[in-house]
Amino acid sequence: MIKFNFSRELRLVTPEQFKYVFQQPQRAGTPEVTILARENNLDHPRLGLTVAKKHLKRAHERNRIKRLCRESFRLLQHELPPCDFVIVAKHGIGRLDNRTFTETLTKLWQRHIRLAKKS
Repeated sequence: MIKFNFSRELRLVTPEQFKYVFQQPQRAGTPEVTILARENNLDHPRLGLTVAKKHLKRAHERNRIKRLCRESFRLLQHELPPCDFVIVAKHGIGRLDNRTFTETLTKLWQRHIRLAKKS
């Protein structure tokens, strides 16, 4: 049975883990959001989030974006390649409604899946 949990082992938690992804990432992005990826030596993907106060001033707006990112990752985790992913929120992300943002994330995840199959 496939589990769709989002446990601690599926998260990037230390600064070193984030730095590893930022060094030589594969990128897939739009003007509002970018997903960076780098292969890991594990058998599952992991997720890290960066949502800056610079782009979303209010905490509830940042929390909404993070919640939607985690949910999108959680549902697609079994299709994703074993990579470390960092989602970077950019200017204008707050203007996207939930449906548009979720569709955008799905397209970016699919792009990363295709990139992983090529390499």
